[in-house]
Amino acid sequence: MPESETATSDAVPPLVSAEWLAARLGDPALRLIDIRSVVDGGGRAAYLTAHIPGAVHSDYVEDGWRATRGMATGLLPEPEALAALLGGLGLGPDQTAVVISAGTSAGDFAAAARVYWTLRMAGHRRITILDGGMAAWSADPSRPVVGGPSRRPEAAPYPVAVAPAARAEIQRVVRALATDDAVLLDTRALAFFEGRSKSPQARVPGRLPGAFLLDHTTAWDAATGRLKDRDALAALVAPLPAAPVIAYCNTGHQAATPWFVLAELLGRPDVSLYDGSMSEWTEEPSRPVATGPDERRRG
Repeated sequence: MPESETATSDAVPPLVSAEWLAARLGDPALRLIDIRSVVDGGGRAAYLTAHIPGAVHSDYVEDGWRATRGMATGLLPEPEALAALLGGLGLGPDQTAVVISAGTSAGDFAAAARVYWTLRMAGHRRITILDGGMAAWSADPSRPVVGGPSRRPEAAPYPVAVAPAARAEIQRVVRALATDDAVLLDTRALAFFEGRSKSPQARVPGRLPGAFLLDHTTAWDAATGRLKDRDALAALVAPLPAAPVIAYCNTGHQAATPWFVLAELLGRPDVSLYDGSMSEWTEEPSRPVATGPDERRRG
């Protein structure tokens, strides 16, 4: 999905192309963060084999981007942990964080979107994702790559200032169910939505009652290895009612893509991510869960 190539240093688009990054390679105002994990893209081994010059590596799965509390395995880390994580990457508040994933799948893009959301939650203002990740960068053999470890930048802990608007905690979800004041957006596959499949992180199968379904993979174009274009994304979300949106999944991972599309690419106001998602929601047996087909789809 193309970004505005006329973006100035004061207006970094949420997605940038490999060409955009190549033209700015070596700029100290950029902090390149390679998040390839052991699940997608080969993790540190792949990074040591070949990475974009100047990029630091932080494994999305292993390096503390998501925290566990009880059954919930995808929670926002505590501010102290975030400060150490981001400071360890050498990220300063005035730098542009460029998130680089493997570019291999819809789930891999969700990792980039979740890191983007985490940076936003930490109060970082200047963030973008490399559209297509390392796969897009490597598609042109003239673009440089280097191997081996990079020098870890020295930096103080990041001055985290949590920006809560992008996060829905469990009390917000309870209120939405009680008052119907938000769209509950289930971003999983249909089988999870209907309760025919269950995540190992959830106690029981099912969805939040009244939730709408938008499978996060429908935003991804497997043929290009990137998100679909803006018009296609706008058409995907057009059926959603005009109300605040709370996106969720099983662990707050997949939901990051629809959050990113709605809030960052399409500029829809009042969109939040419920990072606890069904793993946290189902931990308490008294919380309601719905199963079966969506009655709104019948007829």
